[in-house]
Amino acid sequence: MSPTTTPSPAPAAAPAPSSKGAKRSLMSSLMDATALLRSASFKEDSYVAAALPPSELRALADLKALLATHPDPISIWGVPLNPQSPPPAAAADGTAATPAADERADVVLLKFLRARDFRVRDAHAMLLRCAAWRAEFGADAVLDEDLGFKDLEGVVAYMHGWDRDGHPVCYNAYGVFKDRGMYERVFGDGDRLARFLRWRVQVMERGVRALSLRPGGVNAIIQVTDLKDMPKRELRAASNQILSLFQDNYPEMVARKVFINVPWYFSVLFSMISPFLTERTKSKFVIAREGNVAETLYKFIRPELVPVQYGGLSRAGDLENGPPKPASEFTIKGGEKVFLEIDGIEAGATITWDLVVGGWDLEYGAEYVPAAEESYTLCVEKTRMVLATAEEPVHNAFTAREAGKMVLSIDNSGSRKRKVAAYRYFVRKPSA
Repeated sequence: MSPTTTPSPAPAAAPAPSSKGAKRSLMSSLMDATALLRSASFKEDSYVAAALPPSELRALADLKALLATHPDPISIWGVPLNPQSPPPAAAADGTAATPAADERADVVLLKFLRARDFRVRDAHAMLLRCAAWRAEFGADAVLDEDLGFKDLEGVVAYMHGWDRDGHPVCYNAYGVFKDRGMYERVFGDGDRLARFLRWRVQVMERGVRALSLRPGGVNAIIQVTDLKDMPKRELRAASNQILSLFQDNYPEMVARKVFINVPWYFSVLFSMISPFLTERTKSKFVIAREGNVAETLYKFIRPELVPVQYGGLSRAGDLENGPPKPASEFTIKGGEKVFLEIDGIEAGATITWDLVVGGWDLEYGAEYVPAAEESYTLCVEKTRMVLATAEEPVHNAFTAREAGKMVLSIDNSGSRKRKVAAYRYFVRKPSA
């Protein structure tokens, strides 16, 4: 399948573009999309001992020495952190198993050290407070609890897919609480707020369970926060408590923070506080204004894993049966018309396709072109305008009566703005 593009004339000429244009290879389209700028300053921390400077290795050894003085075992996220942790079970032949250092311990200890700029005693104190909080809160058992927020799952805070580097992705969107009834039901009193915070910790624990917590492995998640319609004042108390809980008890668990649908006043706020943030902190931030969500997310997450409401192809439940079929990415320049051709369709075969364009506000249509010259082209979907407000990708199917090809047209000639797009298709051959 290859896209064909038809560029528009110069802006001063205004006539409609010709439907006949030069071929553009799919590979060039993919390169256009994947070459989108990423944060050049961002570099994820290493947990491989050989990559650490001597000062950090000394701090790690000093923290281990402090923990070794504790008479009781200390364990966080299921990782034993001091030598007094229970040794492995005996072997089947009755011989005693040799205690072995858990390589995950170094990863966990380094997270606390980094959160305190490698000040060993501060990291030690933070770790002990975290262990005490987990015991009091019952954090290890929270995953098994039904906290009564089924209607918030997949809406307010949820784990969904992973980024291009394998980090699990957590989405957060609090716009639903602009509804006063919903707000009162969840945050109406202290007990409700406490239950919501427990549920939010439950979501975070799911993210931690998805990490390897091993040197060289995936050791942090990606946070995507949607600021659209977020009621700032009403959620201030809950937001502050969530932030405090996570800063104190989940150090260095976020590799990147992506803020989407950011209103202009938030952009101003970020610019004002930027001088007071460390370069390391700022390197983790990504800010996307409204209308630029899909392009931003595609830089870090493949489109088949981006939720449909953010310009992707992934619907709720799509990942329950394993990784989805990869989508092909391409870009549509301003003033350009692209034709996507799906060739080699047999008679009786059924083709199903998904198509999404970030920001939409362009025309889309589909037709089937039979291979036989004497046959007529069939209109499968009439050309229509897809507005920017569309929250669902195109999804359709067609059963061919004769061999031919499907042609999808995406017309961006009415806009000067480049847009990211993605599609995928499935062909089910005719049964015998």
